[in-house]
Amino acid sequence: MSEIIAIANQKGGVGKTTTAVNLAASLAVEEKKVLLIDIDPQANATTGLGFARTDYEYNIYHVLIGRKKMSDIILETTIETLDLVPANIGLVGLEKDFYDSGIKNKELVLKEKLAEVKEKYDYIIIDSPPALGPITINSLSAANSVIIPIQCEFYALEGVAQLLNTIKLIKKTINPKLKIKGFLPTMYSAQNNLSKNVLYDLEQHFSSKLFASESDTNEETGDGRYIVIPRNVKLAESPSFGKPILLYDIKSSGSIAYQNLAQSILAAS
Repeated sequence: MSEIIAIANQKGGVGKTTTAVNLAASLAVEEKKVLLIDIDPQANATTGLGFARTDYEYNIYHVLIGRKKMSDIILETTIETLDLVPANIGLVGLEKDFYDSGIKNKELVLKEKLAEVKEKYDYIIIDSPPALGPITINSLSAANSVIIPIQCEFYALEGVAQLLNTIKLIKKTINPKLKIKGFLPTMYSAQNNLSKNVLYDLEQHFSSKLFASESDTNEETGDGRYIVIPRNVKLAESPSFGKPILLYDIKSSGSIAYQNLAQSILAAS
């Protein structure tokens, strides 16, 4: 049975796509069959795996409006056990298309479309857009769990309460199986007091939902208690080369962090 994980936060620039791409790749190299669904109109997860917008004719938009089946649009990636459902800017008009078509249960469309392929995969990772609109609602309605990236910067927790309320409402009314898998501090710098303060705030409010580190020492956190994603040049560069970090620089701190996250998720499964 596949585990479906949504990566969500309505704030932009917090590392959602970076997490979606690199978690998916890190799970795939552990010989797990993984499907990465790019459902963000910016399509950054798609380009981050090396696909130009001219490389594919159909995308998740065509599936959601009923023109294509999910299996029709799946792309193979350079990692043998990692497949991709690409996105396109056309997703920005999805809400209007849903309204015009009179489709019922709009929040369940992705879940229904996934039914065709989900048993082929061990993990399905959904890269959600930076908004709490119908696309993210579909992502959360289809998922078993959600990972919430939190950038270690000013106003890090801004909007988290709204996201948590949305998750609570979806769990109550649509998807009772939905749970928060964890909060993931991103762009962390051990030399930056602000990063330490954000991690402290997360620990005070959500300590049971931080990913525990198995390391006794961790130079990125200073104490090895929690998995964090470091601010890392190689991690920032890799999308421009169309590669997940483990194919771009497997020994970088960013690559190691996402491999540790994948191991944590595998251990909990």
